[in-house]
Amino acid sequence: MIQVVGGCYNETCLSPDVRQFYGSGGRAAAALASRLPDVVLHTYGAPEAGQKLKRLAELSKFKMRVMAASDDISFGYFHPLQSTKIVPPPQSIRRAEPFTVNGDVVLYFGMLEGVPAVDGQTVVYDPQNGISPIGFKSTGSHARRLAIVCNKGESLRLTGLADPQGAAKSLLASEGADVVVIKGAAQGALVASSDGRINNVPAYRSKTVFGIGSGDIFAAAFTFFWAQEGRAPEQAADLASRAVSHYVETREEKLASDDVLKAPFEPAIVKPGRVYLAGPFFSMAQIWLVEEARMALRNFGLNVFSPLHDVGYGAANDVAPADLAGLETCDRVFAILDGLDAGTVFEVGFARKIGLPVIAYAETISKEACTMFSGSGCRLVDDFATAVYETAWVS
Repeated sequence: MIQVVGGCYNETCLSPDVRQFYGSGGRAAAALASRLPDVVLHTYGAPEAGQKLKRLAELSKFKMRVMAASDDISFGYFHPLQSTKIVPPPQSIRRAEPFTVNGDVVLYFGMLEGVPAVDGQTVVYDPQNGISPIGFKSTGSHARRLAIVCNKGESLRLTGLADPQGAAKSLLASEGADVVVIKGAAQGALVASSDGRINNVPAYRSKTVFGIGSGDIFAAAFTFFWAQEGRAPEQAADLASRAVSHYVETREEKLASDDVLKAPFEPAIVKPGRVYLAGPFFSMAQIWLVEEARMALRNFGLNVFSPLHDVGYGAANDVAPADLAGLETCDRVFAILDGLDAGTVFEVGFARKIGLPVIAYAETISKEACTMFSGSGCRLVDDFATAVYETAWVS
């Protein structure tokens, strides 16, 4: 039996349009229940969430223990790469009474409503807080065998160390952990063990990328393979990375089957370089999208040349040569094609003429209008997050 401790929250994404009720606890419990008969979720729930909680447990076939909370919490996104907007704001969420959980195997996610304490033979702890994560010991919890799974931002805030290896060693020592896994999104994950072993696990490519909940799936899969099946931590993390690739492509909340995970997976390697960000910026909406694309690409460690930021507005005789000079210093293009802006279309054509790969984000353009783009070898993508990932992974 696996005990899952974690929150259940409303989740809304505008592009793509997704409205669902999961949260870390709910999603992980659903994933594990697809593989195991006895999964129990311990969570908080506001009165208005009662029917949603009941339906989630019934559909996913896990048991649930719900402690009273005051706020029905929602996570909102414009797109999957955007930082979460939480309603009500975290600082105004009313704290609920803590509770305790005991078990042989426990997957413990940090929660917004309160700080439970767990006592387990084997515990996987994911702090789930990029702003002010709480260390495992600080929750008042105990484990005979402990794995900490967190992302780079959380490890930095927990240890003050930006280097993942240094942060992992610090967490192994300060938390008495047996394993520390530090996730780096598209860069894969670092797996450090108390016996001194350090391994790197790749992220794996997928046809599409829907990242909301991917960390929950990673933690659930790692718990299943490491804590339940007893696999080596680096093998468990690799299988978890494969499970994430399957999830972000299919959006299936079930944990991928062994047959799926045994299939060939292509490592997703972020190619360093400079991206030319082509797109119109003549309205607030257009500027917002350019800003989002630039930020997302830079978060992958890519250098971005943006005509909006690096050239700006001006006379045609000044702007056009400067933009094209910038384009010639780049090794790939991210093009926002919606609206078929004349300048963007020209830049795409110029880029293909000089042999640069073009990843074209085209959400609303008809197939007929895309003939010259697809025919000249542009990679057309109708999903923003997937387009950004494809740009980072371009080969």
